[in-house]
Amino acid sequence: MDAPSCVDSAAITAIQLLSLDQPCVRERGRERERERERERERERERGSVRERERKRERERGREREREREREREREREREREREREREREKRNRERTREKERGRERER
Repeated sequence: MDAPSCVDSAAITAIQLLSLDQPCVRERGRERERERERERERERERGSVRERERKRERERGREREREREREREREREREREREREREREKRNRERTREKERGRERER
């Protein structure tokens, strides 16, 4: 009789069930649960890190845009200054011509 009998099968099942209740088995189960919890925590942290990095990248993008706007404003100011300089030169040439005409009339 090579096949185990029902009694043998029930005994094996009872032994297996008793072994599940052993302290080392319970501890391994708790350790596996703690490891799963640590992995979930690491995943939450990775998600938080990714979100913080996305926020930093968005802020860097906004800062780059603000810097581009400041540079455009500086360029507009330089252009206004060049225009004021052209107007000054124009007025100075006109004054010089007026002075020349006045001298010509005096002669």
